[in-house]
Amino acid sequence: MNDLVLELFNVSKKFSDYFSLKNISLKLYSGEVLVLLGQNGSGKSSLMNTIIGINPLDSGSIFIESKKVSINNPREAKDYGIEMIHQDTYLFEHFSVAENIFIGSLPYKSKHLKLIDKGKLYKQCISLFKKFNINIDCKKIVSELDLAEKQIVAICKAYISKARLIIMDEPTSSLTEMECKFLFDMISELKKSGVAIIYITHNLENIKNIGDQIIVIRDGELVGNQSIANYNIDELLHMMSGLELRKRYPKLDMKLGKEVFRVTNLNYKNFAKDISFSLREKEILGIVGLAGSGKSNMIKCLFGANKMDSGHIFINNKEISLSSTSNAVKAGIGYIPQDRVSEGLFNNISICNNISSASLDKVTNKHIIDGKIEKELTNNYSKRVNIKSFSIDDKVNYLSGGNQQKTLFSKWIMCKSKVLIMDEPTRSIDIPSKVDIYNIMNELVSKNVSIILISSDINELIGMCDRILVIYEGRLVANIERNVATQERIMYYCTGSFDEK
Repeated sequence: MNDLVLELFNVSKKFSDYFSLKNISLKLYSGEVLVLLGQNGSGKSSLMNTIIGINPLDSGSIFIESKKVSINNPREAKDYGIEMIHQDTYLFEHFSVAENIFIGSLPYKSKHLKLIDKGKLYKQCISLFKKFNINIDCKKIVSELDLAEKQIVAICKAYISKARLIIMDEPTSSLTEMECKFLFDMISELKKSGVAIIYITHNLENIKNIGDQIIVIRDGELVGNQSIANYNIDELLHMMSGLELRKRYPKLDMKLGKEVFRVTNLNYKNFAKDISFSLREKEILGIVGLAGSGKSNMIKCLFGANKMDSGHIFINNKEISLSSTSNAVKAGIGYIPQDRVSEGLFNNISICNNISSASLDKVTNKHIIDGKIEKELTNNYSKRVNIKSFSIDDKVNYLSGGNQQKTLFSKWIMCKSKVLIMDEPTRSIDIPSKVDIYNIMNELVSKNVSIILISSDINELIGMCDRILVIYEGRLVANIERNVATQERIMYYCTGSFDEK
């Protein structure tokens, strides 16, 4: 029998009149992975923040290795051997990859002279990366990495910390399937060394690869559990939502219209090399590629956020100039970025102001915003996509990830965009909220909107797209129709397994 690492007994914590954690009990043993499921806002992160001392509990007990402890802050949690990897990686942006990973155990040239031994440091980092087949330059500055690479660095940092318990909050949310394999290899090594892991995720498919037990939280309560041997996705979905979610990908079969958008010979640095494709009215066009393939940088060219080196873009057979994002908006193009927090939303203003931010002409009178009209219009759009909030005046940063994403959808629906570009729109969103997003997409295409969907979730692409384009090393290498799209076929092109001759 493995040793007991963590026990929670009747843990409760009140956060507001509307939400609290209620009498949660669980046990976690060394070398075991506990998968924690729940919708956004269910209390998963609140519970983890209680464990690491950000939100000290009101009642109940926490035991570490059978000893009752009081954890009042994250520093004390670290002292007890608890590490947490957050969705938004907390790394030193201006330090190198290697310096971030080994920040707590940097090798110095001598005891007296505190100069980092860079040669030894890089050698240690290269050895770690070889172990997991990670292809990241250990000398690279972290600010130059993309989201997926930063997540991998954060996981490596936790791996070498020799923690007794590692909490992973949506660790695969920004990773491709190939990169997820690296993570699962790390988890296997951690399990072998006796580390206990709490793994928070919305990806119900992956948990079969790494989990030992599953618990589900809903509305601050533990509502069910399963052993991985009895894994049943329908039961888990029902426990998460309290509803039956029979159809994960409610794709509507639409008769596609005329060509509305065309890209020819687009080039942008090393991220896009002579890319050409078209988009039809009512079409959902998927784009996929591994991290570093160039897909996100290429897509930003289509919204004027990146200035392409050469190429042409047409809307309704008329060439347009995308020298700025405002030009794109005027041309009827909307964009939901991968990082909704830093690139998509104005976090310190209201839901109302965020929704109207691309449609100020609709809510102004003589260049002054009419608050009454703004609130009336945005409230209608908020209801249309089912944003769950106490008030349209709430700040958007108080919303769950799913409702933040719905706010972005409302913004472009109000703007009446005819081409909507979405980069990882369901990343870090629970499955019921994903279904809400898919239904919003269906409503949009039924009203003649065309969608470009960039996603690392291959099942999502197969389930929701009419066609799927594959980007490999900045080049478009495959155009796959929905009726012949399979995971194997898509990964074949994503990984460069095809014959390039």
